[in-house]
Amino acid sequence: MLIYVCTKAQFLKDVSSGRIVSILEEAFRRKGLLHDNDRESTAWENSLSAVANVLNTKELPNDLQIAVEYQIPQTSKRVDLVIAGEDIESRPHLILVELKQWTEALETRQLGIVKAFTGGQIRAVAHPSYQAFSYAKTLENFNTAIQEHQIGLHPCAYLHNYSPSKREQIFASQYQEVLDAAPVFIKREETKFRKYLLQWVQRPPREDILKTVDQGEIRPSKALQDDQKRTIIIEGGPGTGKSVVAVRLLVELISRRGRNAQYVTKNAAPRNVYFKELRQEQYTLEYIKNLFKGSGSYVNCPKNAFDCLIADEAHRLNEKSGMYRSKGENQIKEIIAAAKVSVFFIDEDQIVTTSDIGSVDEIKKWARKCGSQLFRLEGGEDTLKLTSQFRCNGSEGYISFLNDVLEISSTANYDGFDGDYEIRVYEDVCQMREDLRQKNLINNKARMVAGYCYPWPSKNSNDPSIYDIELEGAFRARWNFNSTDTWAIDSDSFDQVGCIHTAQGLEFDYVGVIIGLDLRYENGHVITDPSKRAKSDQSLRGLKKRPNPELADRIVRNTYKVLLTRGQKGCYIYCQDPALRDYMKKRIEKMNLPEA
Repeated sequence: MLIYVCTKAQFLKDVSSGRIVSILEEAFRRKGLLHDNDRESTAWENSLSAVANVLNTKELPNDLQIAVEYQIPQTSKRVDLVIAGEDIESRPHLILVELKQWTEALETRQLGIVKAFTGGQIRAVAHPSYQAFSYAKTLENFNTAIQEHQIGLHPCAYLHNYSPSKREQIFASQYQEVLDAAPVFIKREETKFRKYLLQWVQRPPREDILKTVDQGEIRPSKALQDDQKRTIIIEGGPGTGKSVVAVRLLVELISRRGRNAQYVTKNAAPRNVYFKELRQEQYTLEYIKNLFKGSGSYVNCPKNAFDCLIADEAHRLNEKSGMYRSKGENQIKEIIAAAKVSVFFIDEDQIVTTSDIGSVDEIKKWARKCGSQLFRLEGGEDTLKLTSQFRCNGSEGYISFLNDVLEISSTANYDGFDGDYEIRVYEDVCQMREDLRQKNLINNKARMVAGYCYPWPSKNSNDPSIYDIELEGAFRARWNFNSTDTWAIDSDSFDQVGCIHTAQGLEFDYVGVIIGLDLRYENGHVITDPSKRAKSDQSLRGLKKRPNPELADRIVRNTYKVLLTRGQKGCYIYCQDPALRDYMKKRIEKMNLPEA
């Protein structure tokens, strides 16, 4: 979105007259946008004045195009400054400039992260070069005009107040790769910055480059072979590789086929893990975040804006979007409408809240309404199925065993299953934690999870003496901290306990499951008791006013099935209900498996 665009000459006039801030504020209002606060207005005044000093030379043509706060299409990200022009051979170029008022920064050991004073305090933030570089990569990968018009992209950063005596921090060796891709210019480097600009924009543009880019279609430039929308539904139980296939599909479409695709989930936990792990591969956070999206991202998305949207954990999709669930109509509809091809990976037995609406029938209904053709196999089936078990040491029988034990469905695996999978039921939850801790020391791939039967008093407290889960044997623990989005892989998070919302979609080598009193064994049957859920749990939201015992029962059983299938090599179990503990021990004793 072009918020403010003009020639270099007009930009210099707007700055020198002192009107640039009011012009920008009016432009924001005209576009229906809000800018952050007075600090942003101050930043405009200071930084744009510094830019004007650099541009105020006859060497740079007066008819260069200047854009301020350019919003990249289909994102919320804004580039501080864009300069458009042509080189001596009449090739078009865009220079993307990240502006900072910093006077100093501190290097960190984190890839692409520095510490700087911003927002009233010292914070860990992206290195300015990484910010500029990520904007360029987003445009390069998601805008057809860049490719079709062969527009050169040149990211950089201008830290006009940055002290030369502190340069070793911002130019530290660990940032060298991105500094090469997006150079930084600091205080007293106006001439150096100007020379950099002159490499790319020695002539004014013959065409409106900024308008061309802003109106460019989302990548790829070539349409599919026909205009027929298509929807593919893929069913698979826990551990059948749904997420692996989904991510592999994303990689194939993006890197090998040049398609515009995104991976979509309702649950943020797997996305956050992908963010952190891909950052270690030197991808920028903004680039990664443009590939992995929340399911509420398509409320106002144009029709067929994407070649492919890949909805993993589609059973978790909701009707409404937004924090207050007040936006949009239906997430399934919005995903199908936004993509030429929509792919849904689904397991209806993993529906774990009353807000989950994802079902095969619901997807088919919206595909018909949106005119999207269901993919069919040669035999006529319109749903693909993943059946091979990759988790639980490849034991498909373990899933059947759980279905029987939890009385989700009767199976032939009453007495167990084949496979080298370690399952234990513990009398002592403290011992379970210590055994699991030893597994975690190997590679940080063991975690504890629990049913949502315990309140969260530590959430808004800094008191280290407050615990959320207190069980017999002096067991005390907290739910996973809300200060991190990557509990599943953090090096210091073992003693925190995850719940269904932070564990679904993830896997570990070993998982320890605490089964609360919402699942018990009485009169020869496994029964559910939703009233034992913590009051803070939103999974059963709405069932007090409109009771639905069948749905509540299904959600409790599904929750524990999901938790009990998070381990690739083994599952350790503690049941708070002694009768359920004895029942599960007896079931396991019938198998030739290790038992504690």
